[in-house]
Amino acid sequence: MVFGNMGDDCATGVSFTRNPSTGENKFYGEYLTNAQGEDVVAGIRTPKPIAELEHEMPELYKQYVDIAKKLEKGYKDVQDMEFTIEKGKLWILQTRNGKRTAKASVRIAVEMCEEGIIDKERAVELVDANQLYQVLLPDFDPKAKKEAHKIAQGLAASPGAAVGKIVFDTEEAAERGKNGEKIILVRIETCPDDIHGMIESQGVLTLRGGMTSHAAVVAKGMGKPCVAGCEDLSIDLKNETLTAGDGTVYHKDDVISLDGGTGEVMDGAIHLVPPTMDENFNKLFAWVDGIKLLGVRANADTPADVAKALELGAEGVGLCRTEHMFMDPERLPWVQKMIVAGTSEARKEALSKLLPMQYSDFYAMFKALGEKSMTIRLLDPPLHEFLPDKEELIAKVATKKAKGEDSSEDEKLLNIVEAMSESNPMMGLRGCRLGLTYPEINEMQVRAIFSAACDLKKEGLNVKPEVMIPLIGHVNELKTVKGVLERVANEVMDEKGVRVEYMFGTMIEIPRAALTADQIAEHAEFFSFGTNDLTQMTFGYSRDDAEGKFLQNYVEQKILPANPFQTLDQEGVGQLMKIALDKALKVRPHLKRGICGEHGGDPASVKFCHRIGLNYVSCSPFRVPQARLAAAQAVIEFKHAKDISLPLGCK
Repeated sequence: MVFGNMGDDCATGVSFTRNPSTGENKFYGEYLTNAQGEDVVAGIRTPKPIAELEHEMPELYKQYVDIAKKLEKGYKDVQDMEFTIEKGKLWILQTRNGKRTAKASVRIAVEMCEEGIIDKERAVELVDANQLYQVLLPDFDPKAKKEAHKIAQGLAASPGAAVGKIVFDTEEAAERGKNGEKIILVRIETCPDDIHGMIESQGVLTLRGGMTSHAAVVAKGMGKPCVAGCEDLSIDLKNETLTAGDGTVYHKDDVISLDGGTGEVMDGAIHLVPPTMDENFNKLFAWVDGIKLLGVRANADTPADVAKALELGAEGVGLCRTEHMFMDPERLPWVQKMIVAGTSEARKEALSKLLPMQYSDFYAMFKALGEKSMTIRLLDPPLHEFLPDKEELIAKVATKKAKGEDSSEDEKLLNIVEAMSESNPMMGLRGCRLGLTYPEINEMQVRAIFSAACDLKKEGLNVKPEVMIPLIGHVNELKTVKGVLERVANEVMDEKGVRVEYMFGTMIEIPRAALTADQIAEHAEFFSFGTNDLTQMTFGYSRDDAEGKFLQNYVEQKILPANPFQTLDQEGVGQLMKIALDKALKVRPHLKRGICGEHGGDPASVKFCHRIGLNYVSCSPFRVPQARLAAAQAVIEFKHAKDISLPLGCK
C-alpha cells in the first residue's frame, strides 16, 4: 500500500494524457495534497488542476509527464491514470484507456495520427460510433453569449450547451423533464440516486466536485452538459433558491444557461445554434470514406431533409416516405376526399388535385439531390390514418346533436371511419394491398415521379427514380402492381418525349417475402429490408405496445440482449435477411440491396449489414455520420475474415 495522506509531501490524483472534454493535447486532471484517492472523486474537497503540480513538485511532475507520454505511445490511446505521491516518491497505481467526449475523440484520433503515434485505421477505430451524435449537439450563439450576464464560473465537466429552468429536486426534474419541460438540475453534489433526474434534464450544475466527480462522469456518458465545482454559488434547499457570489438570488423555475465546455453559468436563456463540423471532423471522415465499402443514404421526405443529409455525408436517399407529404394541412382535405370518395371517378378527381402537389414534391427532392439515388416508397400506411380520430368524431356528433345542430356530414364521415377501422391495422389494408385495392393512388404517385424525372432530364439533370412497392408478401402482388405502374411510367415518358433510367423494387418486411425472395427477385430490381416491420412480424411484437409495456424489462432481465427495434436481432431477423439474400442473388446476382429501417443508423447493425453484403444502409439524417463511421470500422474489424464484403451466394 502507498499513502497520499501522510503529509504535505504527499498527494493523490487522477489525470488524462489529453483533455477528455476538448481533445486538446495538454495534460489534464486534478490532485489533492495530503489526501487519498477517494477524496478526489467523492467531491468532498475541490481538487487542484494538475498543472499546479508542476509548481508544487516540479521534478515529480516532469517524471509523471514522461511516464504518461510513454504509456500513451505504448497503448496507442489516451490514458486515464491514477497516481499517488508518498513522501516525495511517485507511484503509478493504474492506467487504462481514457473515456472522452465525442468531440474530444475526433480531435484526439486525428492529432495522434498526424503525430505518427497511430495510423488512419487506428484513428477511425478510436472514435466510438455510438457516441458520435454528441458532435452534432447545438452550441450557444457566440454574439448572444458574449452579451449574456455570467453568474458563476465552475469546472467544465461535460461539454455542450444547455438552457432550462432551475430545479433542485431530482424527482421533480425527472417528472417535469419527461413532460417536455427544459430543466437544469441544480445540486450541491450528485450521487447514483440522481441519475433519473439527470437523464431528463437539459444539463446539470453542481456546487461541489471536480471534473472526475460522479456528476461529471455520468453527464459525459449521457452526452449532457455539466458544470461542476461551482463554489461561489450557494443553495438554500428549504426555500429553493440559488445565490450567486454577487448576492443575486435565483429561484426555482428561473431560467439559466450552462456551457459545459467552459464551465460558465449564465443568467437567462441564450440562443442556441446548430453545430458545425470542424476541420478535425472533416479530416477523420475523409479517412472514413476512404475505408468504408458500404454506402450510407438517408431517410428524407423534404428538400430540407435532403440538404441536411447531404451536409452530413449521405450518398442519396434510401427512403422517401410519400405519406408524410400527404399530411400537409393544404393537402389533407384532398386526401380525405380521395378516401371517402364513393366511386373510382370521384377518387380520381381528388387525386387530380394531389397530382401537381406530388409532382412539385418529387421535382424539388430530385433537384436537391442532383443525380444521387432516391428510393421512393409508394403510399404505405392504412388510409384511416389520414382521417379524423374515431373517438373525437363520436364526441363531435354527440355534442352537435345535444345542441340541436346539423351533424349529418360528421355522421357520414364517422360511418366511413368505422367501416375502415381494423382490429390489427399493421397487418391490414396497407402497402401493396392499397395499390391493389385502389390502383389509382399508386398510379397518381408514379405519374408524378416520372413527370418530375422527365422534366429534369430535359433540364440536363439525369434523374434515376427507384420506386419501391411496400409490404410484398407474395410474388403475384409484385407482378400485378409492377405491371400497372410500368405501364404508367412508359405512358409518361412517351408523353414527355424523353426516357429516364428507373428501377422498380420492393421492401422485404414480411417473413414470407424473405423466405420466397428468389421468386420476388425475378421481378424486383432492388431489395430494401424494412427491418422495423420485419422485426415486428418475426418476433410477433407490436412495437408501440412492446416498448411501452414489457420490452425494457426483457432487456433488464437479460431475456433479450438488446431492444430489437434499436439493434438488429442477428440470430432471428438477421437470419431471414441472410436467407433472402442467398436466394435472391442466385436469381439476380447484381440485385441492389439495402436497409431502410432505423437499424441503418445503429453501429452494431451497420456492421452486420456490411458482413452479409448489403450495398447500403439508410437512416435518419442526423445518424448518417455514425453509420459512415460504423461502416468503416466494419471493414477494419472484419478485414481478415475470408468472406468479408461478399454477399451470400457470391463467395
